[in-house]
Amino acid sequence: MNNTAHTIGNYKYNGARAMVALQEQHLKSFIEIWRKAKEQNIRLPETDDTDYESLETLLFHVLRASRGYINWICEKLNLPDPKIDAIPNIKEVEQKADGYLEHLIDRWRRPLTEIPEKLFLDKTYTSRWKVDYCIDAMLEHAVMHPIRHEYQLSNLLKQ
Repeated sequence: MNNTAHTIGNYKYNGARAMVALQEQHLKSFIEIWRKAKEQNIRLPETDDTDYESLETLLFHVLRASRGYINWICEKLNLPDPKIDAIPNIKEVEQKADGYLEHLIDRWRRPLTEIPEKLFLDKTYTSRWKVDYCIDAMLEHAVMHPIRHEYQLSNLLKQ
């Protein structure tokens, strides 16, 4: 069993606590499967999407998205900037992934602890890709993002 939920502390809204713990768990799991794909020299399917040019661009994409989700959430809730460092560039992302992930996880754990449940559900905000989400739904979206890419890589590893 994963101990993440036991180490992230208390939250006014346990739904947020669960999503933060799941975000951490699935980012770590994604990186594990990403490393297996890298070891086996898996090639991503051809596409025009620049996030899929290479395994490194995919890793960069997942880390950047995680940073973006919590920044967006903090912005919409008028919380202080979580001060997450910029993602290492594509040439360094693999080498610096572990340290950056720990920093990212640390910054995810902090901002939502004192936010009451009502503020996660009371209204919607327009995302950067022009879809409306309440904060709770954006948290769920953030959790699913690394899961989707892990699933993609797992299937490529089975081929």
